[in-house]
Formats: sequence, C-alpha cells, structure tokens
Amino acid sequence: MAGASVGALSVSGLAGCLVRGEPSHLEGQIVVDGSNTLLPHGAAVAEEFQWRNNRVRIPVRGSGTGAGFQLFCEGTTDVQNASRPILGPEDVPEGQRSEVEQCGQAGVDYVEFEAALDGLAVWVHPDNHWCDCLTTEELRRIWEPGSEVETWGDIREEWAEEGHDGELDLYGRDPASGTFDSFTKAINGEIGAIRSDYSASADTNVIVRGVRGSRNALGWGGLGYYEENKEDLKLVDVDDGDGCVTPTRETIESGTYQPLTRAMYVYFNVNSFEKEHVREYARFYFSPIDERADRSDVGPEEELAWTQWAARKVGYFATTDESVREARERLEEVLARYE
Repeated sequence: MAGASVGALSVSGLAGCLVRGEPSHLEGQIVVDGSNTLLPHGAAVAEEFQWRNNRVRIPVRGSGTGAGFQLFCEGTTDVQNASRPILGPEDVPEGQRSEVEQCGQAGVDYVEFEAALDGLAVWVHPDNHWCDCLTTEELRRIWEPGSEVETWGDIREEWAEEGHDGELDLYGRDPASGTFDSFTKAINGEIGAIRSDYSASADTNVIVRGVRGSRNALGWGGLGYYEENKEDLKLVDVDDGDGCVTPTRETIESGTYQPLTRAMYVYFNVNSFEKEHVREYARFYFSPIDERADRSDVGPEEELAWTQWAARKVGYFATTDESVREARERLEEVLARYE
C-alpha cells in the first residue's frame, strides 16, 4: 500500500475478520482489463481508491491492449487500459472490423482519456561506443519493411570506415503489443509496417537479454526496461531534426523527446456510469492527490492528479496538467447525464 502511512490505516473487526481501508457509502465491483504495460498504473490508482472505499472491489487484469478491447467492446469490462488509441476503420486492413466498429455494433459507448506518458527507448550493447544517437530517418531506414540495412556501416559510412561494420542483430516487440503499434506508427508511419527479419518477442525482458548478449545488437522497448537494466544496455539518443535528445522524465513530460514519446490511455464504458461507484472511480483518476499520498516522486510545488501520481509511481511519466484539466471538464460533461 504505497499511499497510506501506517497511522492512516483504518482496521476494524467485523465478524472476526479484519477489514482494511476506510468505509464509504460506495459499494460494488469495477472490472478493469487491457494493456499489460499499463497494468501497474491502473493497479496503483485502483489500490488508492479501494483504500478510501473499502467496499469497492477493482480486479485489474492485463490481457493486453488488443485482447482487452475485445472484452471492453463486448461490454464485459468497465474500464480498459490501452498502450495505444482504440483502432478505427482506417487503422485495420480492409474487410476487418475495427475496435471502434465492434464497440459501436455492441452498443458500447465510451470515453477516452490520457492516463500516462511513456518513452520508447532505443538500446545497444554497452560496448558499442560508436552509436550515441540515431536520427529518425536512420531509424526508419533500419526498420522499414524490406530494409536493405544489414550492418552498422549501412547506417553510416563513417562507422564502416572506422571498422564498425558488424552485422546488426535487431530486437523488438511482436505485433500483439501496443508498444509494437506505437513504434511502427512513429517510425514508419503505419501501424504494423516493419521489416520481418528481426527477433520479435512478446516479452521486453527477452529483448533486453538479446541486446546485452550481442555487441552488434540494437533493440527498442519501454524506457522503464532500460532503467531496470542500465548495467546491461546503452541508451541511444534520438534526433527528430532538432538535435539529439535523451529520453528522460523532463524530455518526455515536456514533449521534446520525439517521435518516441507516446500517450497511454484509459477508456471508461459510459454505460457503466449508471453505477455511482464507477462514476466516482473515474473522477478519482483526475482528482488531486491527498495528504496521504506518498510524495517521494512529487516536486514541492507540484499538484498532481492521481493518474499523474500513479504514472511516476510505477516508472512512467505524468500527462500534462492541461490534459488533466481537459479530462476533468470532459468527464463532468459525460457524468452530468447520470446525475
């Protein structure tokens, strides 16, 4: 329990059982599923809400963004975490039903909010001393479908002239992940557009092990995985035309790390807003943190909402204050239909 001190615990005996947290008039269950990447964030928000409303149960699952949308658009879940936006007809092959269409046909109305920011990081082996920065154009040439880039010298001739012309070992996420969708869209301009001859994995830890095992390796994944494996990886800056930028909290939250800063989302099934505990849970996301929150990741002058607080708590990055204000306004417009 991250956000409550021992002194704040409310423990009462009921029929011989210990009940954790604080009672309120709210009661019921809220089912959350979706992105495995965003699961820790959703779980952190849910834990704080449940602590303040101990008769509300919020099981948070991480079936994956795509699998989660299948359930969400069937009306099976109340809340969907997503590491990419919901896919519309323009995002899927002709003849395939999009997630937007699936929700529409099932009568599932929803509202989308930014929940957190993440930085997709590019890594090489720590012994790689020649590659400190890659331009967006170089990344595109490396990863585009049918790429003819096979060696480090194919990226820059100077590297070949310096003797760094080894064959590239490429690692990245597989097509089932929202991270894959975000990377291919940002670098190659289209979801799913990528060369086929790289080592794809559903587990970013496998990518980390692959890169640290080869001096000629290059891979990508969420920045949090670099932070957990700094001794085994070297971070590569990205130049989108304004100079090389290192992915950090400051460059990601300010939006200067481009094009590999991505927003992650939370979707609420509007039909579930008929239930008061779901409405209050949605409000909680964008409400200011209270005095019981752990402020170790909060600056002395900062006033974060719970979704921003949770993002930093689990190793991601806070959405902007403007995004939170817009979310509050839009949410209240929707909730007004039910109150």
